[in-house]
Amino acid sequence: MTDEPFSLQITRRAQKDIATLNPKLKKKLHEILVNRITVNPFDGKKLLGDLKGCWSVRLTLKDPVVYSIDEEKHIVYILRARTHYE
Repeated sequence: MTDEPFSLQITRRAQKDIATLNPKLKKKLHEILVNRITVNPFDGKKLLGDLKGCWSVRLTLKDPVVYSIDEEKHIVYILRARTHYE
């Protein structure tokens, strides 16, 4: 693994989630994305079941940021940014 940060791709669904966040949570999400997920996406929690292969990091107590990782392309895909797992 290189020291270069992963790039981000935010899905339309995640963009809709982000649009509903208040400014304080948007700032917190930005910090999580820039300082944690792009630096070491494997630091999150591995998910099981229907979301096997995805990872998550907590935005709030009930709202996770759900993402997948493409190691070959060095891209993290943000799938959800709000709403408990479905």
